[in-house]
Amino acid sequence: MASTYKLPGLPEQGRCLVMGVVNVTPDSFSDGGAYFDPKRAIEHGLWLAEEGADIVDVGGESTRPGAQRISRDEELRRVGPVVRELSRQGVAVSIDTMRAEVAEYAVEAGARLVNDVSGGLADPSMARLVAKAGVAYVLMHWRGHSHDMQNRAMYDDVVREVHNELRQRMEAMVDEGVDPDQIILDPGLGFAKRPDRSHNWALLSAMDTFHDMGRPLLIAGSRKRFLGRLLSDAEGTGRPATGCDAATVALTTLAADRGAWCVRVHDVRPNADAVRVAAAWRSGGADLDEGRADVIGRGGL
Repeated sequence: MASTYKLPGLPEQGRCLVMGVVNVTPDSFSDGGAYFDPKRAIEHGLWLAEEGADIVDVGGESTRPGAQRISRDEELRRVGPVVRELSRQGVAVSIDTMRAEVAEYAVEAGARLVNDVSGGLADPSMARLVAKAGVAYVLMHWRGHSHDMQNRAMYDDVVREVHNELRQRMEAMVDEGVDPDQIILDPGLGFAKRPDRSHNWALLSAMDTFHDMGRPLLIAGSRKRFLGRLLSDAEGTGRPATGCDAATVALTTLAADRGAWCVRVHDVRPNADAVRVAAAWRSGGADLDEGRADVIGRGGL
């Protein structure tokens, strides 16, 4: 479960960790380019850490459905100063990228985790980079780039197929030199998973199935469309992303109770509270009696 995994360079809190999101993009589905300016992105990352984020995930390329790719140079221009400054100030930074060159730059600038939504499929150099750098690596279930990924959301048994495809990708990365102890698995909620079908909910309800691979799980459902669809109004209009924060907290609580290693969220404070409630619930309050600040206390710098 969450407390049993030791990953290189990352915090150990004895509870589900919280990863805060910094989108250095003009077209994010969740915050509409609010942090496209590097200075504002840095300020936001520091604020997320103060709010209780154990890790701050910095990304410069939108992966929302339909998004088109940007150039490597543009991605580096966006994320470089943000990763460097947050790392300099002691924040545990994750770089959200599919490019090995961007990941390499970020790791040299201080990033401790590579969060690759393509699971190494978008860039054949990623496995070698991760193996050489020795950093933790999020391997997500992926079936294609954002512009057509929803056309690939065809499953006979979504849990079995995602599980098998994740295992195959993990084995492929290990064959290329990545230590299994570096790997974190992500079932890829919303990526080639249709919000108008039960794909995402089926994966969440079957979280226990993924623990048999012996690797920590990252759950990243914050503000995603399947939550907005669930919360549709009487006319069937889905709730906008920023209206799904309370539902995200509910998802976080359940995921933490089911043994998620980390949740990736936009609104950190209520989710940081949720993982602490889940930790106290799971332990029967034992950690409170022992005064375990690393389990119950507020995170931050």
